[in-house]
Amino acid sequence: MIDKLEFFLALAREQHFGRAAEECGVTQPTLSAGIKQLEDTLGVMLVQRGSRFQGLTPEGSRVLEWARRIVGDTRTMREEMRAARHGLAGHVRLAAIPTALAMTPRLTTPFREKHPGVTFSILSRTSIEVLTLLENFEIDAGITYLDNEPLGRVATVPLYSERYQLITAAGNTYSERKSVSWKEVASLPLCLLTPDMQNRRIINQHLEEAGTAARPTLESNSMIVLFSHIRTGKWSSIMPLNLAETFGFSEPIRAIPIIEPDASHLVGLVAAYREPHTPLVSALLHEARFLAAELGTFR
Repeated sequence: MIDKLEFFLALAREQHFGRAAEECGVTQPTLSAGIKQLEDTLGVMLVQRGSRFQGLTPEGSRVLEWARRIVGDTRTMREEMRAARHGLAGHVRLAAIPTALAMTPRLTTPFREKHPGVTFSILSRTSIEVLTLLENFEIDAGITYLDNEPLGRVATVPLYSERYQLITAAGNTYSERKSVSWKEVASLPLCLLTPDMQNRRIINQHLEEAGTAARPTLESNSMIVLFSHIRTGKWSSIMPLNLAETFGFSEPIRAIPIIEPDASHLVGLVAAYREPHTPLVSALLHEARFLAAELGTFR
């Protein structure tokens, strides 16, 4: 039964029989037969069939919720028994919004020092993608905004507040100012994250509140691209203070607080809302709470 539910989850994710079969490591006929057996067991049609995948039936959508719950609980049980036998070990899959990637070592490094049998993979994703990957069991946890857009049903640990700075080269407009307004920043040649990023939507929101709008001359989904263009002296950007500090700008680059308003947004760790969590996720949430205390999040 569990393997059939795994097939069904893969098909719902991939929306393609061939790709779902490849993900599960089986042939397409094996996957199709497994889905058909699941339908026969439950007595309902789960998939709208045609020459290709055409979506889930209403019953299939409901079964999908149960499948996620059952498969998640089964994985939790297996991991808990493995941890009981061999200690905490395994692989943790994380996804983080681009502005939070630079702080992930502060979570992963002390975690692995305590649990050397654990390995990590870290992906850069939009806030929406983080939640989708979490819902589909493609990651174990994510780092994203907690207070700007709906999260759904997830467990959260607040880590830090993002505050925004004008990042610009010395000699540029406003580079010697102690602070700058959102309206003033909008007049500069800006390089910003792409509109699919929540950080960009936040920036757009604050500029609109100031009676202006973002008109970037360059957009990218890579923070490295933005930093590289700032270093030319021809572009400025709006970035969180903690990110700018992590990259360690040299003296010719200035970081100037943006006020009116002095905006901040909460970033934290998110995991699927379930009890109990897998041992790995439980330990990660515990480590995140230590980091939050270290960063003074709850002061």
